[in-house]
Amino acid sequence: MAPRPMPMFPLGTVLFPYAVLPLRVFEPRYRVMTRRCLDGDREFGVVLIERGSEVGGGDVRFGVGTIARIVQVAETPDGGYALATVGLRRFRVIRWLTDDPFPQAEIDLFEEPAPADTDIAARDRVAGAFGEVLELWHQLDERVPRDPPPVSDDPRRDVFEIAAAAPLGPLDAQRVLEAHGTAARSAVLHEYLGELADMLRARIAE
Repeated sequence: MAPRPMPMFPLGTVLFPYAVLPLRVFEPRYRVMTRRCLDGDREFGVVLIERGSEVGGGDVRFGVGTIARIVQVAETPDGGYALATVGLRRFRVIRWLTDDPFPQAEIDLFEEPAPADTDIAARDRVAGAFGEVLELWHQLDERVPRDPPPVSDDPRRDVFEIAAAAPLGPLDAQRVLEAHGTAARSAVLHEYLGELADMLRARIAE
């Protein structure tokens, strides 16, 4: 598939496919971008900022992100927008284009292979590790639910939904996002959840 130009929204958070991301748009350049998206297919790319700030430009960005689609929009009194977006598919940046009037890049979409038996087994291990983390966390804070939120039966989607629900920092979330294929993605997420479980056990034992 040929690279496609895409409006880009660098953020301090990672958007996973299938996850919901609310956004408040107030910067003039992103107001312009939002209007363009609303006049078109309502899609833009979300990438994590590696260094710098969300506001003002001059940031350094990671090269793998997720296409977001605007599913709800409301104008705010200050002339900005309140958006509800959902993640669609992963992409990699081929080339950054001009930031005038808003950040843009040529991107290439990743093809996600059909799940294999090994992917299903890897997903099951991740689901078990996430359930263990929630149980341990609940022992420390009863406000944390014991039961994981419902997820899809498709392991390709399931692992992303677990990652979105897990307490991942931005860099750990980016590692999961960049891993290609369900088995590799599950391995990264399982490693993180194991480390988190060990940390929670240590806190419980104090």
